[in-house]
Amino acid sequence: MAGENSEMAWWHPMRHADRRGILLARNRIQAALRLWLAEREFVEVDPSALALSPGNEAHLHGFMTQAIGNDGVGQAMYLHTSPEFAMKKLLAAGEQRIAAFAHVYRNRERGALHSPEFTMLEWYRVDEGYEVLMADVVAFCRLAADIGGGVLRFRDRVCDPFVEPERLSVSEAFMRYAGVDLLASIGADGEPVAAVLAAELARVGLRVAADDTWSDMLSRVLGELVEPHLGMGRITILDEYPSAEAALARKHPSDARVAERFEVYACGVELANGFGELTNPEEQRRRFGLEMDEKARVYGERYPLDEDFLAALAIMPAASGIAMGFDRVVMLATGAARIDDVIWAPVPA
Repeated sequence: MAGENSEMAWWHPMRHADRRGILLARNRIQAALRLWLAEREFVEVDPSALALSPGNEAHLHGFMTQAIGNDGVGQAMYLHTSPEFAMKKLLAAGEQRIAAFAHVYRNRERGALHSPEFTMLEWYRVDEGYEVLMADVVAFCRLAADIGGGVLRFRDRVCDPFVEPERLSVSEAFMRYAGVDLLASIGADGEPVAAVLAAELARVGLRVAADDTWSDMLSRVLGELVEPHLGMGRITILDEYPSAEAALARKHPSDARVAERFEVYACGVELANGFGELTNPEEQRRRFGLEMDEKARVYGERYPLDEDFLAALAIMPAASGIAMGFDRVVMLATGAARIDDVIWAPVPA
């Protein structure tokens, strides 16, 4: 029985027989997305996984290794958590529309929806608004659902990607699902005020720890009260993240408190994270510094900055970009229960 076989090693013939239909569906979905991108003149690129920095967001954790030169001298390097830095350098080099199916690596992540190594589909459009990316993701979900079971499904939750998606801002979602006025805790310049958000949470009866930062409180409300409602029945596009939670996105032209950042949800599962890209190297350096200060405070470590990336930002054109968890889309399209079920050869436990 399938339930019994799920306890076997993934390479056991009986277990593989259970998984093979899903894995072949994965291949068909990938081929369909590649065709869609090619028909729209995207160039598929293949960035190196080794990087000088794995990324500079506080709660992303990289795998460190050492590159040893011909002279025997070693240099610290990391497996990338996203191909973003390399792909933006290609935009600076002159590419206009690029995409990559990249294996990426994130430490401290393992579970039904997380694997230390997974496949990210990342793509960029030069001189196009970030709203176009929202339509791209919906199109990809529909292609995947056509090949899978016709809908997106995770456990007992169902999402019909062919229904017009819901789009709401983070502040609207906080008010709707938690009764919290998020924007009241953000200054006109985009700087968050922890005491104000703590008072808001206390007002509606939500717990606040003495050492909670503004970001801690936002993450708790988002994870516990907001995300479980997103993407139920139809896709949700959660837009206009606070600027303080969008280190790589430009601020919204009409409100500096929020940024051109959105995430896409189906069945309560985050599928994609998109931006109107920040191209100011000085502002990016400042934001990375704040992120690494927070990483040092929480985890006792910090990652180096990729100076080439910051230099490339100075000549990078205006662009929008997005990263989609390809394995998660396959999971929901096929109804798989765990991310390891849709990976040909999963990372050993």
